[in-house]
Amino acid sequence: MRAGPGLGGILPAQSDYLQATRGHGHGDYKLIVLAPASVQEAVELMGLAFRLAEKYRNPVMVCADGMIGQMMEPVEFSSEGRGPALADNDWALTGAAGRPPRVVSSLYLVPEELHRHNLRLKAKYDRIAEEEPRWENYHGDRPYDLLVVAFGTMARICKSAIDNVAAEGRRVALFRPITLNPFPVAACRTAADAVVGTGGVLTVEMSMGQLVLDVQHAVAESRPVDLYGTAGGVVLSPDQVAERIRAVLDTAGPTSA
Repeated sequence: MRAGPGLGGILPAQSDYLQATRGHGHGDYKLIVLAPASVQEAVELMGLAFRLAEKYRNPVMVCADGMIGQMMEPVEFSSEGRGPALADNDWALTGAAGRPPRVVSSLYLVPEELHRHNLRLKAKYDRIAEEEPRWENYHGDRPYDLLVVAFGTMARICKSAIDNVAAEGRRVALFRPITLNPFPVAACRTAADAVVGTGGVLTVEMSMGQLVLDVQHAVAESRPVDLYGTAGGVVLSPDQVAERIRAVLDTAGPTSA
């Protein structure tokens, strides 16, 4: 993901969140979208993407921002967990020599047939939403007065900011969605519900407000949800995020455990 709109630049951004999770084409279909926060995780999620694509016969997008695409980090490769080769699947189009031909098509011109096809897809999406959401809770195992939600590179920056304010005695946790679609709604709601007292949720993202829409849906107005966004390739620093966290906590006032 890079800065936009239009052609944009090569600077990092997260402004393609909606394009990835909702706006990638016409028709009543969905992608699985995975968001790495490091080069190591980008490698791991790429392998997972192929396994999920084969398991569900569904497109999978690995959605990284421009910073991860340009940084260098050590990576360990593993052969564990690799899925079967395409030739092992009874739907793979490998040539019909020695077997009946296979036809893979989503063209249904009869409305009732297309309706039934979409019902099958809906059942698959429901299964994916139940079995495949992935997320990380950072400092979520202790009381906190504010929940920060971020993904990708920005989540790493938020971790540093949270550590900085923790040294001042401020209690903040991070919820990082790894699957942007299906969004881990239940887990995000649980993390928000664990905020002490009347504390709220702060989404930090390199856009003018896209991730925040899913967070608001997950929280369902049970907590106030604020947005700290940037655009154009501007990357917030840990100090800037820490300053916004202090401002939100100071505005909310003291809470009791």
